[in-house]
Amino acid sequence: MSPSPSPEPSPTPVGGRCNLPPGALASQSFQEDPLPLEIPGVREAERALFDRLDPMEDPEQRRDAFHEYMADRFQIDPRSAAEKASEKVLQRHYMHFLLGWRIDSNSRSGAVLKSWVESRFGLLATYHGGILAEDPAARMKYLNDKRYAGPKSITMQLDLAYTLCQYELARRFPGERWMTLYRGTHDPEEYAVHREGAGAGSLVALNNLSSFTSDPEIAWEFGSSVWKVQVPLPKIVFFGGLLPRNWLESEREFLVLGGEYRVKKLLY
Repeated sequence: MSPSPSPEPSPTPVGGRCNLPPGALASQSFQEDPLPLEIPGVREAERALFDRLDPMEDPEQRRDAFHEYMADRFQIDPRSAAEKASEKVLQRHYMHFLLGWRIDSNSRSGAVLKSWVESRFGLLATYHGGILAEDPAARMKYLNDKRYAGPKSITMQLDLAYTLCQYELARRFPGERWMTLYRGTHDPEEYAVHREGAGAGSLVALNNLSSFTSDPEIAWEFGSSVWKVQVPLPKIVFFGGLLPRNWLESEREFLVLGGEYRVKKLLY
């Protein structure tokens, strides 16, 4: 992958609500030695959910219980996306935005999720249909798109979805700190390449939220370049295996917080 013509440094992180400062979270040091990450108060406020999940051994049972809880807690219509679409009604909730991201990460849904990352983790978006630091039209699009968030409870819903993700990763991969994931791209200009390398890989700065997959073959479907990355588990925001049963298309997509990463380019 070729670097940007004039790589810019990562934007200065802003204050977030998580338990670690954004500068530490965005650093390569965090990738090398990750620490537990949480949005304070979420698990305590929703103790009833986790008390319900704790005795369940089956991940699918926990997944279904989570979505049932969310439907009741936030008055979300549990009917399928197809049924809602047939009525031309769009109920904006956490699943609406997560599924919208899968279609287009530079859409309104993508802007809402990137904006949520900014508010919770202090990591600034750098790309939304264009490099935000360089493209006034992209900046305006991002500002307009993220106003699409809908109900004020959406931030609470996404907080809880992230907290569930971390809970599930801890239960499914006890003792693990990293997961090997892959990212394909056709747009290398989206990234600031701080340093290119061979054996140790390249150091790149990713957007504040990016999609990865656990299957390298799938990554090749999404780009002419594919990176192999050791992603800290605390930086995984959501993954396909947490989608409702009737909405599953793939369980191999992962949404990952940005910052600096050491990546290795795969050869096709």
